[in-house]
Amino acid sequence: MTIPTPIAHDITERLQKLVPRYYVILHNDDVNSMPHVVTSLVKSVPSLSTQRAEEIMMEAHSAGRAVVIVCPLEPAELYRDRLQSCKLTATIEKA
Repeated sequence: MTIPTPIAHDITERLQKLVPRYYVILHNDDVNSMPHVVTSLVKSVPSLSTQRAEEIMMEAHSAGRAVVIVCPLEPAELYRDRLQSCKLTATIEKA
């Protein structure tokens, strides 16, 4: 059984109010090599593919920052901490 789109949208909005979402942001730096950033992204956020990690790295490199993942606060804190343990600059912002 599929849920009609308006109902699914309403459920999604209600869930987001109950469980707020957060951006995990990767910031560009001039210290880490591009391969290290990609490897660290894949290691820190297991749901990322290498291709997606490369895209995030390039966006951070060219724009100064990139969204790594959007998720509830506790996983966001975990991913930020993992990225920071790899010597990357990462922050969390409310979505």
